[in-house]
Amino acid sequence: MDQSLAIGISVGAVYVLVVVLGKRFRISSKYERGTKTLNTWSAQDQGLDPSTEADHERS
Repeated sequence: MDQSLAIGISVGAVYVLVVVLGKRFRISSKYERGTKTLNTWSAQDQGLDPSTEADHERS
């Protein structure tokens, strides 16, 4: 019982330490994607056909 209580407290302390350090140094934000500008390659992800836009620009 004493050993499981000590393990629980240790796990809780490590969890709190990880969360505090993560927020302080913003470790996770470096892996987040920012907003992308829409170019001819990413337009296809949105369902837009870039060849039709290019045809309108030439006219």
